[in-house]
Order: sequence, then structure tokens, then C-alpha cells
Amino acid sequence: MLKNKVVFFLSFIMLSWVSVAQAYIGLCCAHCGGNMPLNIFGGGIPEPKEFRFKFSQMIMEMGPLRDGTDEISNDDLIGSANGTNFPALPTNMQMYMTMIGAAYSFSDDFAVMGMTSYIENTMRMNLNNGNDFTMTSGGVGDVTLLAKYRAYADDNLVPTNQVSVLFGLSLPSGSINKKFSNHTNDTFNGSLLPFKMQLGSGTVDPIIGLTYQGSRDPFWWGFNTQLEGHIYDNEQGYRRAQELRYDFYAMKQVHDKVVVHAQLNGWYEGKFSDEAYDVRVLGAGHNALSTANNLISPLFDPDNYGGHKLHFGLGVQFQPLPLHVMELTASVPIHQDLNGPQLQDNWMVQFTYYAEVPTKKSMRYKGFSPPKSLGF
Repeated sequence: MLKNKVVFFLSFIMLSWVSVAQAYIGLCCAHCGGNMPLNIFGGGIPEPKEFRFKFSQMIMEMGPLRDGTDEISNDDLIGSANGTNFPALPTNMQMYMTMIGAAYSFSDDFAVMGMTSYIENTMRMNLNNGNDFTMTSGGVGDVTLLAKYRAYADDNLVPTNQVSVLFGLSLPSGSINKKFSNHTNDTFNGSLLPFKMQLGSGTVDPIIGLTYQGSRDPFWWGFNTQLEGHIYDNEQGYRRAQELRYDFYAMKQVHDKVVVHAQLNGWYEGKFSDEAYDVRVLGAGHNALSTANNLISPLFDPDNYGGHKLHFGLGVQFQPLPLHVMELTASVPIHQDLNGPQLQDNWMVQFTYYAEVPTKKSMRYKGFSPPKSLGF
């Protein structure tokens, strides 16, 4: 966690120093972060011939267990490994994700983006023998490369309606081979952690999406959706199910430097295709590490993943400096129908710092003397 904070702080200082030399009158409503929440995937498109950098810190809390739309008490499932009861159950989980992204726009209609993350997972486990412990995993997540093409706009410079398509790939830089290291039963240390504690999909995954954005001063609104496909098995012999994400948002500028927004964020994923090889063949996750025995936790069962979630979020964007935007967004689930038993979402908070860097080819490049008038 300390490493994440140091990287985030140094990156902020670097971008502040770089962009202070650039002049800027305000965030452009047609393309960049001012007209779309920055926590939404693919949000924040720079003006032509400009770079955009985005740093985010997300904290997510999960728990307790849920099956379908009903919460489940651990007391109902804890027990001997008999296929229905389990000697090890999660009670709650925290995910800390530091995300770093960059983009460059070649024209009004076409931009490319890349992003990666550093993830730290902490899951508290309830054991039927009373020797509770905390599972941990951490490292680099998958890398995402995207292109965004504006297919329609009713005005080239300041459109009130525009539609964009998104396409790209998720690359398997996140590990799917994280192992136990601090289990209270040393028998399990060195064996594979469950799906939930892994850091990536293990496969090259295509991404396609569609975005609609509308505006009428001082309001902005829009719809965003992406499909991430998992189409072949990874080295552990399973693949994640297809993931569909969708977002509705509405924004209002309430001050020259402040925009507030509300959003609905949906996510749907099916069940995983199979157990991991280490579980299915080598016995990881089974009682006494033997495939002849039942699973010790529902976390190792591919049927206990996926479902449908819908979050409601509120956020605020603030412009502290020319070329810079800070955003804070908080969300809570309003609907969860899960393929359980699995941990339900509890809440999520995300802080994002966004900076634009015009090049000399940008029409907004002014040299070294920023004007006093900022505003959105």
C-alpha cells in the first residue's frame, strides 16, 4: 500500500511540473474529462495533438456473503468439507487498486489510450477450527490498450450530441498463479489462491464499446457500455465469462471550477468455465490437498462467480490548476443478484487526478503564460 502512495504522489508532482508551463483557458466540453465522469472506463479524451494522463486510487469493500439476492450468514455454511458446508469462508474483502493511464488524440475523432494498475487484495477468512487468518495478494494487473473513434457529432468543435465506438485489448500482465503464504495451516502455504485473489484473466481479451454523450449548458449526460470477451482458456485451464458493463450519467456545472455528477453503473458476468488446473488436478483448494476430497471454500468453485450488479454513485470534479482536474466518486450497490455463495459489494470510493498536456501542434498551446480565466 505504501508503494502505491509513493508512486501516486511522485506522478502527481511530475505532472504538475510539466503542465504548469502550458496555457489553458479551461476544460473542453467536447472531448475531455469535463463532460464525462473520470471513473467510467474510457472517460477523458484529450483535444487533438494533446496528451492526457490519469491517475486513480480506488478502494472497494466487499462482504458479507450473498447467494442470488439474499445475504447469507457464515454460520449457515461453516462446517466440515462435505460439498454443502465449508471449513473456510470469507467474511469481507478490501481491494486497493492504483490505476495509471495515458492517451493521445490524433484528431477530433480518433484517440488511443493505454492503462494498467497495481492491485492489493486483502480477504479475511473465517475457519471452523477458530484459526482465522487474512489472505493477501498483490501486484500488477492486466494492461488495457484502447482506441476511441467518434463516429457521429452534430458539431465538430462543440457537439451537443455525439456517438463514439471503443475497441481494444486487455493483455494478460496480471498473475493468475498467486499462492498462499500466510495460511494458519502450513499445509496450504505454497498452493494456489482462489480466483478472487488472482490479479488478471490470464488471456488476451477483446474489448468493444459504445458511448453516447449529450449536453445542454450547464448539463451533460450520457450512456456508456463495454463488452470484454474471454474466448479461450488460460494456462490454468479456465476462462472467465463474458463481462458486460454499462453506465448512465448526468452532470451539472455548478461553478466555474466545479462539476457534480450522478451515475448508475451496471456489471454482468457469467460463471467461470472450470476449476483452475492446480485445483482440478493438483488438489489446491481441496481438503488435505487431495482431489478425492471436497473443496474447503466456495471461493475455489467456478460456479460461485459472476452475476448482475448495479451501483448508484455521486461525484464531484474540481479544477485546481490549468489543465488539471480532481474527481472524487463514491458508490453503493442498489441491486445484486449473484451466482453465490460469494462476497457481495459493499461500497467503493475512487479518487482521480487528470492532467492534459498540449503539444506544440495543439491549437490550445499558448507557451508559458497561462491566462487567469480558467473555468470549464
